[in-house]
Amino acid sequence: MNMVKTFVKKYWVTVLIFAGLVGLYYYSTEFGNANPFLFPKVSSIAKVYESDKHLMGQNLWASFKMMIPAVFLSLAIALSLGTFLGLNKKAREALHPVIYTFSVVPAILLSPFVLLMAPNMFVASIILIVYSTVWATLFATITGIQTIDKSYLDKAATLELKGFEKFFKVILPAASPSILAGFVNSLRNTFIMLVYAEMYGAQYGMGYYVKKFADFGMYNKVWLGFVFMVIVMVIVMQLFEKLKDRLLKWTIN
Repeated sequence: MNMVKTFVKKYWVTVLIFAGLVGLYYYSTEFGNANPFLFPKVSSIAKVYESDKHLMGQNLWASFKMMIPAVFLSLAIALSLGTFLGLNKKAREALHPVIYTFSVVPAILLSPFVLLMAPNMFVASIILIVYSTVWATLFATITGIQTIDKSYLDKAATLELKGFEKFFKVILPAASPSILAGFVNSLRNTFIMLVYAEMYGAQYGMGYYVKKFADFGMYNKVWLGFVFMVIVMVIVMQLFEKLKDRLLKWTIN
């Protein structure tokens, strides 16, 4: 009961905004104020969900099978390279302009080359997702390590902490607020690139589901896929926010 009260107290304005948007859509579609082809009635979308809910689960699983390894791979690259550049001033000065140059090139522009060079569509999608999402976490890692209080590193040297022990006990915790903030942005980009990859080269996935039925002009299914994706994204982001709060419980906020 206390959890419900806390939720209502914290999110009542948010709930009212979403309820207002749903109400506006319902009113516009029920009373003929919107294009019935592009904006089907709520009852039509709900009916489609009943028939396609098993298919939605399959597509969601397909999306996660592509997203999860891409997220872990991009995180591993960002942490390893970001730590090296954050701790090594000469390497950072030499490589930072190169990394920045690559980071401003949209992954979509590289997709024709990746699709032709990769062994299969799954690998190509992973490469594009990693390329699109690694930069925010990488730059956040570099910045977080650069701004670590030097006294922490001095104490680590006094305690003779080196290698992985120094990284996991001193560097990573001290830089974690910046790293996690960058990872939030990376996670959003992951969803964007995932949907793009699925729309143009997959046989399953939420992006594929939306693109397929948009081509067929079945916009009740398009809206179902869209709403379902938004709900999943919000849930994933909220779960990560909870994890971030737990990891950063030692900070002021």
